[in-house]
Amino acid sequence: MSVHLLEELSTTSLDALDRARTMVILTVSPLEEHGPHLPLGVDAFTARHFATEIAGRLVATRTGWNVVLAPTLHLGSFTFEGPGTVTVRQRVVRDAVVDYGLSLARAGFRFMLVANGHAGPTHLAALEEASAIVARRAGVTMASVSGHLTWSFRSGRFLDQVEAQLGRALTDTERRAFAEDAHAGWWETSMMLMLRPDLVDERWRALPPATYSLPERLVPDYPLKRGGQGYVGHPGLADPAFAKATCDVLVTEAMALVDALLERRLGTFTRAPFSKIPLLRTNFWPVAAAAGFAVAALAWFRPRR
Repeated sequence: MSVHLLEELSTTSLDALDRARTMVILTVSPLEEHGPHLPLGVDAFTARHFATEIAGRLVATRTGWNVVLAPTLHLGSFTFEGPGTVTVRQRVVRDAVVDYGLSLARAGFRFMLVANGHAGPTHLAALEEASAIVARRAGVTMASVSGHLTWSFRSGRFLDQVEAQLGRALTDTERRAFAEDAHAGWWETSMMLMLRPDLVDERWRALPPATYSLPERLVPDYPLKRGGQGYVGHPGLADPAFAKATCDVLVTEAMALVDALLERRLGTFTRAPFSKIPLLRTNFWPVAAAAGFAVAALAWFRPRR
């Protein structure tokens, strides 16, 4: 078998894997409310599915390669604070992934990928930061591909490819609905109907659209305010066929990035836009506070005439 579960391997079995032909995939996604119809683990289920699909394609296309799937880390920042959501600080997310990555690097593994199903801006930034830290400290190749793919997918860049997989064009109504989709709506409900239909409450069919303007989305926990049920988008449009089409496209796009990772063409990686915003990065507030203290100290101790 070429795809292994880390928790099922003995030290001897793990150590026998060829480090030059083994990739380790870390799955990192939170437990978070997803409306009245979906389970708390939507992001983790989705991320694990992508990790498994990537693993299967990798070993099918690269002779002699192995993939080790690490247990899912139910961690994530920038979450909606509904019942069941486990709030994790951004720094904790980053540091946990760094610790995992460095531990695997000490065991000799040279290629690591982070799989993720959560689009929280600070979460995406934390995963990219952690990957960069491990790569720099341990001299290994590690990357999170979810940030760029998530941004491209949410912005509609892959819709033409999705249509090709579906075998039909999306209607204007569907394209507008996709643009309004953000959380436990059309796409995530479709994903769960494909992956774990037993966990989807039948009420999804009757849920009305929940759409929000940009100013409304800037309010913390906005889907849960003013009678909101914790979802954003059109869950009533959900269809497993839509989920399958999007997954095929996303895994294909991810594999192009995985190939770049394995061939050390990291210059082809594009960071998520969110990770370029200083305010959303893990160290922004500590650095800003330190800088403010330093300025205040200089002002206080500056000689007075």
